[in-house]
Amino acid sequence: MSNQLSGAPGNLSPIRIERAEKRDKSLLPWPPRPVYHSGGTDAPRRPAAGAVTWNITTACNYRCSYCTQQFLEDRKRLLKDATAFIAAFSRLPGRWEIKMSGGEPFTHPALCEIAEGLRRQNHLVSVVTNFSASRERLKAFLDASGSSLRVFSASFHAEYAGRNNQEFTAFVEKCRWMAGHLDAEASFNVTCVATRDNLAQLTDYAETFARAGVTFKVQPEKRDREVIEYTDEEQELLLSLGGHNMTGVIAPDFSGQPCWAGALYFTLDDRGHAWRCYPARRFRRQYLGNFLSPDFRLARGPTPCLYSYCNCTVPIERGMTPGTCAREMEHTSNWKRPARWGVTTK
Repeated sequence: MSNQLSGAPGNLSPIRIERAEKRDKSLLPWPPRPVYHSGGTDAPRRPAAGAVTWNITTACNYRCSYCTQQFLEDRKRLLKDATAFIAAFSRLPGRWEIKMSGGEPFTHPALCEIAEGLRRQNHLVSVVTNFSASRERLKAFLDASGSSLRVFSASFHAEYAGRNNQEFTAFVEKCRWMAGHLDAEASFNVTCVATRDNLAQLTDYAETFARAGVTFKVQPEKRDREVIEYTDEEQELLLSLGGHNMTGVIAPDFSGQPCWAGALYFTLDDRGHAWRCYPARRFRRQYLGNFLSPDFRLARGPTPCLYSYCNCTVPIERGMTPGTCAREMEHTSNWKRPARWGVTTK
């Protein structure tokens, strides 16, 4: 089966979503049977909390040349009913970390309302932002999140915030300010995409943020949703800076290994569409249904990964995946059928 499945994330019509869901139910019944050992690896211990990566909007005030969302047809969408989403989150079992992104989440007028609603449900709140919002707006978000805030991730985009020394200095000082306003339980970090244009500056960036007491993480550049072909020397540079978000690798491949995604992790868009993980969303596999529906169901346990590139580090960092990936690949490839692995279940 070709890996060139229809549509970029966020572009699927309701009819195509329904067709993808029916196709998956015939090939990959949902919820699947838990698999605790596959690919020669045991499943990791059940994580204490679930995690959701939630794109609350496609709107963004930046137009970065390397943005993976730049080809979306509609970059003005905002989730329309925050109350309905907050009610849906109340139906999740236990405590979950809700990591909001976009687009740019601070363009959404209801961001603080959402954060407060999640806090009142005892969920954890995290956010990924280009950090262009005013300090007043940022402080309002901190107040709304309160002690529930777990991760505040600021993306450094040199095309907008590092065009000269004055801009870069202002960004670093803003990071100092933000880090100083977080509760002890929350963490702050800066991420930067390792583009061809800024590879030579990455070490200097890392040293500057280190002097400011700010954690700095690099992320591989992707074109057409695939990691670009870094040279051996460039790969060594990225690994010396921790690899993708300090995971120690650039393009981890967990295919065949058990992962808790779909059970304790999923991705969510502004319309309520949910997938097991970002690779599943990319290839239109393992669609969980609409999160706002009372029929929404999670998997009962870990299942083998079907994808040769895990492009989101949230499930990795939250203990959803095995501690060591089976392989590391530079590019994604076609999804695989679980029958190709000898798996055992408990």
